[in-house]
Amino acid sequence: MEFQVLGPVLVKRDGQTESLSGRLQRVLLGVLLVRANQPVPVDTLIDALWGEDHDPRSGQKLQLHIHRLRGILEPDRLSLGPAGYRLRVRRGELDAERFAAGFDEANELVGEAPQRAVELLRGALDLWHGAPFTDVDVPMLADWALRLGELRLVALERLYEAELACGLNAAIIGDLEDLVRRYPLRERLHALLMNALYNAGRQAEALAAYRGARQTLVDELGVEPGPELRELHQRVLTGEPPRPAAETSAASSPAQLPMDVRGFVGRETELTELDGLLTGGSAAVISAVAGTAGVGKTALAVRWAHRMRDRFPDGQLYVDLRGFGPDQPVSPEDALAGFLRALGLDGAAIPQELAERAARFRTLVAESRMLIVLDNARTVEQVRPILPGTSSCFVVVTSRNALAGLVVREGAHRIDLDRLSSRDALDLLRELLGERVDAEPGAAMALVDRCARLPLALRIIAELVRSRPSGGLGEFVDDFAGHQGPLDLLDADGDPHTAVRAVFSWSYQRLDDQAATMFRLLGLHPGHETDDYASAALAGVGLREARRALDVLRRAHLVDQTTEGRYRPHDLLRAYAAELAETTDSVAAREAALNRLLDYYFHTASTAMDVVARDDYARRPDVGAPQGESPPFPAYGHAWRWLDTERANLLEVSRQAGPASVIRMSETVWRYLDTGGYYDEAVALHTRALDAAGELGDERTQAKARRVLGATISRVGNDREAIDHLGWALAAFRRLGDHVLEAAALSFLGCVYGKRGELAEARDHFEGALRLTDPEESWYLHSAVTINHSRNLLSLGLATEAIHHLDAAVALCKDNDDKHIECNLITVLSKVCVHLGRDSEAHDHLRHGLTMAREAGFRSLEADCLTVLGTVYRKKGRIDEALRKHEEAVGLAHAVGDTEVTAEALNAMATTLTSAGRPADALRRHHEALAVATDAGHREEVAHARTGIGDAHAALGEQDEARDAWRNALDDYRELGIPKATELREKLGDA
Repeated sequence: MEFQVLGPVLVKRDGQTESLSGRLQRVLLGVLLVRANQPVPVDTLIDALWGEDHDPRSGQKLQLHIHRLRGILEPDRLSLGPAGYRLRVRRGELDAERFAAGFDEANELVGEAPQRAVELLRGALDLWHGAPFTDVDVPMLADWALRLGELRLVALERLYEAELACGLNAAIIGDLEDLVRRYPLRERLHALLMNALYNAGRQAEALAAYRGARQTLVDELGVEPGPELRELHQRVLTGEPPRPAAETSAASSPAQLPMDVRGFVGRETELTELDGLLTGGSAAVISAVAGTAGVGKTALAVRWAHRMRDRFPDGQLYVDLRGFGPDQPVSPEDALAGFLRALGLDGAAIPQELAERAARFRTLVAESRMLIVLDNARTVEQVRPILPGTSSCFVVVTSRNALAGLVVREGAHRIDLDRLSSRDALDLLRELLGERVDAEPGAAMALVDRCARLPLALRIIAELVRSRPSGGLGEFVDDFAGHQGPLDLLDADGDPHTAVRAVFSWSYQRLDDQAATMFRLLGLHPGHETDDYASAALAGVGLREARRALDVLRRAHLVDQTTEGRYRPHDLLRAYAAELAETTDSVAAREAALNRLLDYYFHTASTAMDVVARDDYARRPDVGAPQGESPPFPAYGHAWRWLDTERANLLEVSRQAGPASVIRMSETVWRYLDTGGYYDEAVALHTRALDAAGELGDERTQAKARRVLGATISRVGNDREAIDHLGWALAAFRRLGDHVLEAAALSFLGCVYGKRGELAEARDHFEGALRLTDPEESWYLHSAVTINHSRNLLSLGLATEAIHHLDAAVALCKDNDDKHIECNLITVLSKVCVHLGRDSEAHDHLRHGLTMAREAGFRSLEADCLTVLGTVYRKKGRIDEALRKHEEAVGLAHAVGDTEVTAEALNAMATTLTSAGRPADALRRHHEALAVATDAGHREEVAHARTGIGDAHAALGEQDEARDAWRNALDDYRELGIPKATELREKLGDA
């Protein structure tokens, strides 16, 4: 295929011009070609097609135009990805690319092989059929059209230079006179005409051409001709031999790069990325390095520029645009004036108007291999006029802002510079402080963390350390942790260019009021990251306003946006934001913001729990609706993911809000924490809730906290303390006459006694709980108790009785459709089936149960299902699959911290290893299970581990060790009253 933009926008397929249906189709194709082979966001396309006139149906209309365009193109040319639509264009298919390539090749040959240069340039110029995008007029294409037009004029100038070098002086005079009339302000064309006339022996006409050029420049711009024209004029006056046109156009070679950075470390990925732009023949000649204050953008740009300066023999230009700092930003006019002076123009020759300065600059650098560093830019508008027009130059722009317009219109390649990795930050500190870092590695890493891995902050702290040669690094860590704030410590003697607080302020001061308020209030958020809904609640604004403010902060690199779309300022920016909030916002305003945030989290957490645990028997606290919006939870997975994402924020915001909030959060999310296996967080939250309930002297609240705390600490192996808490709660619920929670406490106690191997005691508790529950009034609790009771019956060897109870629970679950209770039921049912030898039935149950456990986020049950599934595979002889399931189960159980499931998974894996002829590996796993079960008091799993250890020793031919292990296991089974004692006596008799 062929694409044409040098004139009307056209597409050719198999040599035939395709019909584009109307202006919008041409605009769409033009914008996609501007960003060929790169994704173009949907919003960008809508803005290009309809601008401010777009409406809610614009997205649908865009899809229609995309569909029609696909019908013209070859299959798979136009695709949609997460970042937008991408048009695939092969090398040589776009006329603008072929023109630029021909120009670049010819540009190298003008002085060495002028005849070949003429051929190449005329071929490139023949590609033009009018102004770029002749039939399309949209702002998004205007800049590219201007750049292409400028490059065409430069190509014409180079063409006539080459023809002059070939001696075609008289032949080109007419063409040059025509060009001078059309472009009277381009001094280069005047110089070429003078050269052609002078070389053709027409000295008087050459002098007249100079007078005409001077008069035009003075009348139009108020400036005298530049040095090239003045020098040429003098040569004509004195009759000196003319210099070759290519020589007269050569610019000076400026070398303006600042000093290379001392102690530069890391950034190899970014340096390599910049190298790739230079060496890969990419059409993108602009790299925009963006990042937060103090992250090292200038250091990266300067380091790379020094590494690559030999690749740019025509020089290096550098300007600090001061977009963020205590001084006034440098205007594009002033930056261009500096560059033009560096390129040989004196003051009188520098145009006054921005457009003319930009044109003169593009002309002077068009033929040059030049590196241009535009440091510390504030806006795209500050940068755009300073950009060259040809790919022979390479531009590096640094900014705290994202400069999205530079990426969209100019095709810039953006590099988002993150903070240093911990290792690189430590290396930087070592570069600056030497062996003192290795002498106190712990303190050095603490300083790295306190400085948020920002190079600027690390350099400041290193200077402070050097100023106190007798002090250790530990004292600076103490300074950070003591009364002095980290931003005070990093003040660098008040230098406004290097004090971290001052550097941050330059970005903050340029925010609008709404974004500034959002930034300050984010400093009050108790968590480390947030989303747009919580931010809207915090700021007391609508979701749309919050997203706009967050986007402003993101583009200013005052917050980081994670890949999940959440927002997070680093620790030093958070400290600065909190300072600003304290000094700018009243106490009442700050308290109101935090109360809005707390209300939002409670309401949304309760709404999520209504989806996740719809039929929970323990009533959650009532919560009022927040002032703003909350995310929708159309399905279970949405609610669960929100709880997972916000877990740390929920716990932290309730902790900081006081005793009543801790209790409310404990009662709201206990089921989620238990189901998800987040036992550490659950123990911390419920312990705080218990302490808060004690302060309030509320017996019922204390009992509820002890109930969930006891259940949680039992899962991590602390059964004695669990029994104390659950026993206290049981007595309180009986006094209060709360039969539902009394039954729940009895069931939890039954589970604890069952894990301890006190199976008869456990049975009594389960049966007591069943007597208190009614399947009609509280189906969930009745089913939960039934399932736990059935699990205990299976341990007692009463599989038939267990099946009877489970069948009743199955009927209840089918009627009520609850993932939690159903996957728990299926897991126990599959264990009973395995015990009864119904392996195929167990396999079907387990596949279904595993899917449900994963959907429900029930990690302990997921590990349990995997364990039993591995056992089923072992019994079927599918050993490799069995071991994979066991391995997965052990890893998940370890991650969750459920000691009972961990011990059971380890024992099951070891049994499979023995079956696979790997008894030595089995011994190691059984001993791991024995250690876990012994520490946690899971006596049944202790007995199973000892039985397996005996089996492994027997497989190794170590009969004495096998008998010892079996005897110990037999004693355990007798004490527990488990039927496996009979099986062990047979083994001992055979041994």
